[in-house]
Amino acid sequence: MNYSRSRAFAFEVARVGLPALAAIWLVSSALAASGQNAARQNAPTGESFDDFYERGQRANASVKTLTAHFVETTTSSLLTTPLVARGRLAVERPARVVLHYEAPEPHVVLIDGNRMTMSWPGRNIRQVTDIGAAQGRVQKYFLNSSAADLRRQFEIQDRDAGDRPGTHHVTMVPKRKQIRETLAGLDLWVDRSTLLMSAMKMTFANGDTKLMVLDEVVKNAVLEPGTFSAAP
Repeated sequence: MNYSRSRAFAFEVARVGLPALAAIWLVSSALAASGQNAARQNAPTGESFDDFYERGQRANASVKTLTAHFVETTTSSLLTTPLVARGRLAVERPARVVLHYEAPEPHVVLIDGNRMTMSWPGRNIRQVTDIGAAQGRVQKYFLNSSAADLRRQFEIQDRDAGDRPGTHHVTMVPKRKQIRETLAGLDLWVDRSTLLMSAMKMTFANGDTKLMVLDEVVKNAVLEPGTFSAAP
């Protein structure tokens, strides 16, 4: 990847941000080993990131849909206090995700294939963006990568999370300077009991952060008609 493409990738990750990454990581980090409790109980507690990741990739095909409640916290030098937003999200493979923000202002972010729609009636905003290139690159570097591929692109540390008991904490720092100019790091927390992602944090080069914490995660949920609508 040349300099301009690296900068474009970093910008696209920042622009598409949590919705696209949530869609990818919620699905690809469904690590249940054939859904059997015994398999979960016998899973090695000290396994490496490589083993953890490969086990998740093998189980990935079993996940078709996901729903969850989320709390998204944004910090920025432009904000006097963190901005906290709450809502619900739904994911349908291979390429649909919707985030219904309920508070403090109702709005919707919908990704359907290569198109991202933001609908924010309270601000008279309706914006449709082609994110095909961004989706392709994010999938290339996350969803379609092996653990070895990820290590070539990121410095990776994994450990049990002291701040979130019962979770596996993975920190990913881009190796390429061009990407680090926008995205300083990505933190993921995976619940060891459900083997699903429970939180994700993006840290940008300017110090701004976005943290998404998930609960009420339901794998292979039945989605109601109209779930993937841009209407708040």
